[in-house]
Amino acid sequence: MDKKDWYLIDQVDKLDSPALVFYQERMTANIEKLKQSIHDINRLRPHVKTHKTSEITLQLLAAGINKFKCATIAEAEMLGMSKVPDVLLAYQPTGPKINRFIQLIKTYPATSFSCLIDNEYSLKAIAAAALAAGITVGVFVDLNVGMNRTGILPEDKALALYESVTAEKGVEVLGLHAYDGHIHDADYMVRENKAAGVLDAISKLTAQLVRKGIAEPVIIAGGTPTFPVYAKLEDIECSPGTFILWDKGYQDAFQEQDYLTAAVVLTRVISLTDATKVTVDLGHKSVAAENILKKRVYFLNATQAEAVSQSEEHLVLELGPDHGFHIGDVLYGVPIHICPTVALYGQATIVTNHKITGEWKIISRERKINI
Repeated sequence: MDKKDWYLIDQVDKLDSPALVFYQERMTANIEKLKQSIHDINRLRPHVKTHKTSEITLQLLAAGINKFKCATIAEAEMLGMSKVPDVLLAYQPTGPKINRFIQLIKTYPATSFSCLIDNEYSLKAIAAAALAAGITVGVFVDLNVGMNRTGILPEDKALALYESVTAEKGVEVLGLHAYDGHIHDADYMVRENKAAGVLDAISKLTAQLVRKGIAEPVIIAGGTPTFPVYAKLEDIECSPGTFILWDKGYQDAFQEQDYLTAAVVLTRVISLTDATKVTVDLGHKSVAAENILKKRVYFLNATQAEAVSQSEEHLVLELGPDHGFHIGDVLYGVPIHICPTVALYGQATIVTNHKITGEWKIISRERKINI
């Protein structure tokens, strides 16, 4: 088959739809590309929110990547089950989640877990729980560098909070965390210029800490859009996540990062709606629907398809006259946003060299595994 037909699956009639499909050789290539994009592999801390699987985690470990980032207790537990050495829960646990996090730490002692804080109340709650459990919890002070979601502004209050953590029993301050998800301009130079402001704010805060005699903090910064900016620097841990599967949104927006799309949603024509339209079994429950209707999925073998309407189990497509599709025909779609799409499926079918070779459970799509 031609390279442009990389997505075609032998014996596709055995695969029910809608289905989530991962392509092993393309994931392998993306892991290697990630490693080659940074001079020190120890500065990589990939986010697992995109794939949520033990199998991909183990492949990243085998590639020499030992630090990971996640957003939920279930994702953190998946990493503990995979015996990952170093895990940052990039979230500030609150309420019952604090005790779940403490239990996680005690259940998987081979993994060093840490979490985020951005205020004194959370600091004291986490410290008290850690003391009661007889452990010490590693924490990163979460900075608000423009996302305006969580974090503390990198100013005097951040300095004071960092000092408070150094004095609090039950916790150990490890460094600073700065997520800049608001920087997602298609123009790389614009992203680089905006990231420079983030780096400047972090540098000033770091200098203040050092002047006070505090050890220089570990810096964890950015996601996928600014990864190429931070990867060129020294001593900053980088947290891309989408690289492993890629998607149509990032493929179009960030062309300097030429990862391979390695996941599709497979769907079938279930009705010939009229002379120019078909309906496929790819509803809201099968592909991320947070974007506008026309920016949810791109079909590799029906590039002219334009979404007309979508409901829970159906997607109506305008294909034009004489489109040639029939009932039961398969369409291969690349999601515009892969991360929430993966979370819609309980398992992914694995394809290697056009052949179905297995099925992986999306184990941490659940909010709870055991803990």
